[in-house]
This record gives sequence, structure tokens and C-alpha cells, in this order.
Amino acid sequence: MAGSGVRIDGNTLRLPGGVAVRFVRTLRLPETGTHPLPPGLGEFPVRRVADHADTVPPEWRARGGVMLPVYLREAMWLSFSRTTEPAALQVGVGKVCAVSGRPWSDRLARDPQNYVVLPRQPWLDGINSGKGTVRQFVAVPLGLGATVEGQVTGEEVWGGVQLQSFPLKEPQLTEWRRRERERAEARRRSRAGGPAGGFGAPMTMMASAQGAPGAPGAPAAPGAPQTGGAAMGLGVGGTMRQEVYRDERPLTDWSEQPAGRVFVHLVTPPQWRRITGEAPPPSPVDRAAYTNAGLPWYDYYDADAEDLAPTDTLEEVKPVGEWLGDDLDPWQPPSADQVTPLKDAPGKPVEDGEW
Repeated sequence: MAGSGVRIDGNTLRLPGGVAVRFVRTLRLPETGTHPLPPGLGEFPVRRVADHADTVPPEWRARGGVMLPVYLREAMWLSFSRTTEPAALQVGVGKVCAVSGRPWSDRLARDPQNYVVLPRQPWLDGINSGKGTVRQFVAVPLGLGATVEGQVTGEEVWGGVQLQSFPLKEPQLTEWRRRERERAEARRRSRAGGPAGGFGAPMTMMASAQGAPGAPGAPAAPGAPQTGGAAMGLGVGGTMRQEVYRDERPLTDWSEQPAGRVFVHLVTPPQWRRITGEAPPPSPVDRAAYTNAGLPWYDYYDADAEDLAPTDTLEEVKPVGEWLGDDLDPWQPPSADQVTPLKDAPGKPVEDGEW
């Protein structure tokens, strides 16, 4: 099986070109209204499929990649905050582009744009479904038609999440590194000579975790090899204020071939225990209790970036409540002083497979 150029560093996926992706647990939003960004509540654990070849379904072995455990209707967001160099990252949900709504492609495209620009894009909480908004990623089983994949393609074949990275071409990357060295030197001189002089690049603050849920219990003994998978995919939940940024570079600045890719399988908690022998994370945090405790929500604004307009395909995707029924989890909106502004104006290689 071919290598993907991807490694796991703790729970961070490291793709070639300095790309870092973490999957973050979060509070699920109501499916009506528009909301601030929910908090991060700890990282999902990530494991290589190849390390559990005897207990994963055969189709997972063929696709390679990694897996993580997620509860029914649990929400997540993707953090890119540890990315070190510019990259174009494609994000697929069931091999449907989460930015453009188009089928998965091995090429970057601009009309519509089918990637996010790192490190400019600090995170992605959902599909690009509205002007200045996204609809939250929410886990649902395949077979109901509730996933983005099912609604866009009419089939539910793949599930999971797909990631593919494209670095800058060598001349552009060399120039970017030169400018970064100059900025670093200017910052060093400013610190040595007095107050900072404005040469530094703007800093982006991540919606930090407010304390991960409690540690899982003792591992269970692995079960027998599984011949089928209770596969999970991503549907959508509530709407939040978040921009997906338009690329300001010419498309020709980016490499024509991807540097690395990875298939991320979403595993139910019982399946995670059977496959890995590990206890899954605790069930998701109750959002009403979180808000009633006075803990923060977030609002991110970047006046210097241009938001991508949504495509008709993704605007029409319906929330998972259309299939799974009403959301009975009580909603307690945060008060104004709970919404925190975030911006003013390597282990073994992960194996790739056939997908």
C-alpha cells in the first residue's frame, strides 16, 4: 500500500508542506438561527488504520488512512492553527468538497474555489453554505441520506473526511520564506529597541479548549475482526458566523499535484472499542450547562479577507434534524459578555489506499 506523506503527531495530522489538522470536539448548535463560534472541548483521538488491520472492516484497510471516534449527532471542527507554511487544503465530506459542493478532485480549482488557504484560514467548522456563514459539521450514520454526500450525490458510499494538501511552487515558497525571515528580523529589532513597530504579521488566536472532558476509562479487550462497518459521515447542523476566505494568490502559484492526502474514517464509540481496545471519549458536553456556567463562545472577524460566496449545491443541504427528528437538547443562548472576539477588523507514516 502506498504511503500518503501523512503522519500522526499526538492527535494532529501532519500533511506534507507544513499542514497541520486537528479534529476538535465542540458543542452542537441548534439548527435554527445564526450563532457565535462554539468552543473547543478537546481533541478527538486519531489512530492509524494500518495499526488495527485485523479488526477494521476490509474496505477501511483498502482505503488506508486514519480513524477517530464520534458519537451520533456529535459536532466537530477542524483546526489548522499549527500549520507552518502556506498551503491549499482540500476538505472533502464523503468525497464532496466542503467549500464548493463539487465532487472530489485531484486538482485545485478557482471557479468555484475548492480549497481553503492555510494558514490564512485558521479553522473550518462546517460547509460553506451562506454569505459569511457555515453550517456545522455533525456526525450521522450512512444509509439515512442525511449526510452532505447523500444529499449532493444521491448516494452514500464513502462517508468520513478526506484531506489533500498542495504546497506553493518552489519559487513562490522561497520568496515567502525570505519575507518571513525579514519580518522575524524586524520584530526582533523592534523588541530590542522599544515598542513593536508594526512589521509583524497579524496573529490569529484559536478558540482554545476550555478543558477537555474527563479521561476515558481502562481499555477493553479487542473484539473479533469486524466484517462490516457501521460507517459514519458528516451532515450539517446549525449555522454560525464564519468566513471561508477567497484565495488572493494566482492559482498558478500552487503545485499542480497534491503533496499528500489522507482518508479519515469516522467510527462509532462501540466500534472504536472493538477495533482499538480503547475506551472512547466521554459523551459530548451538554451545551446548556456550558452556557449557564458562563463559559465563553467566540466571534471571529477579519476585515482584510474576502469571503467566498456559497454555491447553490451547499446552500440547499438540509440539517440532520430533517432525518433524525427535532433537537430536544435545550438551548440557552450566551449573553453578550460571553462572546469573546478573536480578531479585530511525527510518528509512523499513514498509509494511503484506493479512494
